[in-house]
Amino acid sequence: MIPLDAAWLAAHPLPEHGDGTDKNSRGRVLAIGGSATVPGAIGLTAEAAFRAGAGKVRIATIADAAIPLGVRLPEAGTVALATSEGEIDASACDMLLREAERADCIVLGPGIGSRDRAASLGKGLLRNGREELTIVLDAASVACAGDQADLIRGHGGRVVMTPHYGEMASCVGCDEDAVAADPERSARDAADRFGAVIVLKSSRTVIAAPGEDAVIYAGGGVGLATGGSGDVLAGVIGGLLSRGAAPFVAACWGVWLHGEAGAALAGKVGRIGFLARELPAEIPGLMARR
Repeated sequence: MIPLDAAWLAAHPLPEHGDGTDKNSRGRVLAIGGSATVPGAIGLTAEAAFRAGAGKVRIATIADAAIPLGVRLPEAGTVALATSEGEIDASACDMLLREAERADCIVLGPGIGSRDRAASLGKGLLRNGREELTIVLDAASVACAGDQADLIRGHGGRVVMTPHYGEMASCVGCDEDAVAADPERSARDAADRFGAVIVLKSSRTVIAAPGEDAVIYAGGGVGLATGGSGDVLAGVIGGLLSRGAAPFVAACWGVWLHGEAGAALAGKVGRIGFLARELPAEIPGLMARR
């Protein structure tokens, strides 16, 4: 595997945006997620997408959380979705398809607690995604994706999936210990199966894609093992995708920015104890220094 280091980043730069760029051409992200149990998760994703450079972000979430999240993050638009039993209802898919027409990237999954709901939403969106649309599948949307391989492959490599070991095991139908025993092989096999970029998250994160050498990132530190951290990573990747970064490049840069943000906070706050909501503010400075 190739290390995700300064040399790799220099060889795979992010898109540049000139002074005349407007907010629409900077990229538009539709962040879909949240539930009554974890209403704020999708807010972390949305802020991270902005911090990674997206020009516009819309949060689509359960009705009860839409206005509070819009007040917390006034830069974002909000979409109040039909809700049942504290989760986004499957009937919201038609509204989401309309919203997706105005997005460059969809991030689906942060804060969704029901795999059944995540599966219904994922299938609906994957069947109808525009050719130029990129998609990040995170959390429950990855764990339930095992029977969606044909739909995901149909997007021509424009899908990024961000499982941890347990979600990967659920997705491909194996034991979590088997994933942990050979993460590189697990990531490569999943990339080939789904025709997608796989970000297999752990203390040593593996990024794999069909036709690419797998990349590994071992930085960041134990402080990133905290609630909401993965929601931030999904948003960073989504923001980079919306700006026009190729999926494999966006995934690798997203992992690096997220990890280095954790390392920076470890130096300021302590090795453990910083919060996921503190990560996004570190992202712009890290990009600027590269």
